[in-house]
Amino acid sequence: MKHFPLLTAALLSFSAFCPAEDIRLQPPKELNGYFPFIPPSSLHEWDTRKDFVRRQILVAEGLWPTPTKTPLNPVIHGKIERDGYTVEKVYFESAPGFFVTGSLYRPTNPKGKVPGILFAHGHWQDARLTLNPDVKVRQEIAIGAERFENGGRSIFQSLCVQLARMGCVVWQWDMLSDSDSLQIPREIVHTFSKQRPEMNTAENWGLYSPQAEAHAQSIMGLQTWNAVRSLDFLLSLPEVDPERTAITGASGGGTQTMLLAAIDERIKLSFPCVMVSTSMQGGCTCENASLLRVNTGNIEFAGLFAPKPQGMNTANDWTKELSSKGFPELQKLYEIQGAKDKVFLLRGEHFMHNYNGVTRSAFYTFLNKHFKLGLPSPVIEKDYEPLTREQLTVWNEAHPAPRAADPDFERSLLKWFTTDSNRQLLSIAANPQELQNVLRPALEVIIGRTYENAGTVEWRLENKRDLGNTLEMTGTLLNKTYAEELPVIFLFPKNWNGHAIVWLDDNGKSSLKNPEIQHLLSTGAAVLGVDLLRQGGKASVQAPTSKNPREFAGFTYGYNHALFAQRTHDVLSVVRFLRTAKIGNHPSPSRVSIAAWGNTGPILAAARALAGGAIDRAACDTNGFRFGKILDYRDSMFLPAAAKYLDLPGILTLNAPHPLWIAGEGETPQVFGAQFTELFSFAKTADKKQSSAVEWLLK
Repeated sequence: MKHFPLLTAALLSFSAFCPAEDIRLQPPKELNGYFPFIPPSSLHEWDTRKDFVRRQILVAEGLWPTPTKTPLNPVIHGKIERDGYTVEKVYFESAPGFFVTGSLYRPTNPKGKVPGILFAHGHWQDARLTLNPDVKVRQEIAIGAERFENGGRSIFQSLCVQLARMGCVVWQWDMLSDSDSLQIPREIVHTFSKQRPEMNTAENWGLYSPQAEAHAQSIMGLQTWNAVRSLDFLLSLPEVDPERTAITGASGGGTQTMLLAAIDERIKLSFPCVMVSTSMQGGCTCENASLLRVNTGNIEFAGLFAPKPQGMNTANDWTKELSSKGFPELQKLYEIQGAKDKVFLLRGEHFMHNYNGVTRSAFYTFLNKHFKLGLPSPVIEKDYEPLTREQLTVWNEAHPAPRAADPDFERSLLKWFTTDSNRQLLSIAANPQELQNVLRPALEVIIGRTYENAGTVEWRLENKRDLGNTLEMTGTLLNKTYAEELPVIFLFPKNWNGHAIVWLDDNGKSSLKNPEIQHLLSTGAAVLGVDLLRQGGKASVQAPTSKNPREFAGFTYGYNHALFAQRTHDVLSVVRFLRTAKIGNHPSPSRVSIAAWGNTGPILAAARALAGGAIDRAACDTNGFRFGKILDYRDSMFLPAAAKYLDLPGILTLNAPHPLWIAGEGETPQVFGAQFTELFSFAKTADKKQSSAVEWLLK
């Protein structure tokens, strides 16, 4: 369990309170749950885990593989000169026609290469352009959160001005829907609550639709992509030192700080504020994405940056217990990498949820130390005269704004990312190994389990009947590693030849009444029927979702595996058991095959892609299923990100080089690479397909 630290705590709870029930029948995990981090016992263990979690972030945010980095086409204008620094207005394109806007602060007389700082502002509406009223400033000064009446009017300008005066170049950009970022409206970015039928279409879909989720397209992914391109922009400036780049931000900006630092090696120092916590993980739609925090969380995200310098803070919010829950574990992680002094916590539980002057001073001092700026420590802000909204806004007559809140732009933007991803994947489809190197790691994240870590599975016999030539054993497979249970029926011919065939169907183990089963038994093969999760009698049509009333898949599947993935886990558990354990007095089978019908066909395709040769032969009826055609994220077959990776044909392709029989894909099934068609057998007609599959399995 060392590779799944958050799951460990859940299983301890399970064993204490639900010893006889599948843990997956409990209510789905929510963003307000408990997200502990268990430090690894060795660097080798951490390297493996770190690689997976980093990939999980990239897949969840639609960045695996990296989208094409098109020209930024930056426009820098409207320079304002102040005491020791300048401020310029900037906009550039992170993708064609998708504008990132913000303010660029530079020291007046930079000496050689200077540090470059990214500042992500988080959930302060119109943060870059807004000045606090007098009463708010006085309140902050009174409690010691701010020092100056002028400088206290904008925590965002204050940080940028001070850093520029310290000799740094600072890029402070707008989050989507804030300040000069106009193309996607606030009610979509931050307050989305109801699915939009007009956006839930198989073509030209919008954000939050099942199609967007199936293609790993989300507001959070767009935010992170803008952060990646912001770093590209910062490093394009000739005076910026690529070995001294940092990112900081508070609240939602703290989330972005953690994630960019985790996935982009170019960041050398990170300072996420009021967000690193074992508690609430980020309540906004812009901070969540399907797959993102399944079996992980913000503490581990921060840990991915180790051993590079990283600071953080607490406040009177969900971070208030960080000093005892989370930070000690981060210290241990840094310690095993010989860098315990490079992780820092500023205690500030007496302050509210913000990026106040005390915290900013801690950041300046931390930066001064690790980037060797040579300033007296601690570094204290100087006052300045804030700029007005009119002075900072990027758009004017000479630089007109793009059309605001345009649904057609939303659709076209997602279409660009889809087209770009398909182009990249199809361009490597002729190279089997290269395609496997992209699709297989993605599927490991999407399903969240492989055959290698399928767990320890044991057999509990509950009933045995002698049926003459066949022995029927009814019982439960217990996955002891993950606290999961599978009701099964084994049918053993008394002349068993060592071949075990798993028969999967939407009706679960009751499908063994099929006449083809008697034919299999007559040849000496044993047959196993199983109820996958929420099967048994009638298969579930709808998957359980979180209690969050907002109709966003990320609030459920950002913390829990989809039902499709869980059923794939069940298939892997069955295979693991057959390959590693005895069945009563019977030895482990010498040969394992699986046939799957109805909605279990695509599930078998996914399990086989991950189990490889552990399944000798697989017969799969897909019924032409495609993830990209699902129109409801609550559908039992919904699987986040699955359509992005060439949909079901991509998964079928991953079954190579192992034998696969396929029905439901028509006369010319879509698999990638001509050599795959030599390995697969295709049923070209629906007539007698089960008997055809049975004969193929028995070869």
